[in-house]
Amino acid sequence: MGISELQEALRRFAAERDWEQFHTPKNLATSLSIEAAEVLEHFQWLTDEQSRNLRPEVREQVGHEIADVFLYLLQLADQLQIDPLKAAEEKLALNAAKYPVEKAKGSSKKYTEL
Repeated sequence: MGISELQEALRRFAAERDWEQFHTPKNLATSLSIEAAEVLEHFQWLTDEQSRNLRPEVREQVGHEIADVFLYLLQLADQLQIDPLKAAEEKLALNAAKYPVEKAKGSSKKYTEL
């Protein structure tokens, strides 16, 4: 299933439940932030090594939270008529210009500090 098909499935899902009334850009952005925090919750207090080696059941839970983030993001993009793939390609090009390899390689500095 591609992005547009997934967005259409999300539209149908919401319509069948009469939820379109709640799916405003503001509400979707709020829900997106909440779900992103739920991803983060699984990593709270873990070491870097532990975060790389999640137990299978925790990994599955994180996967479900990632799906929630992704689905809300797709709904928000749909509501605002933003092509998420085009936006991602544009942002990647902007980041490449901000963080040229010769300055940014191996550094975690912000582009304004390079």
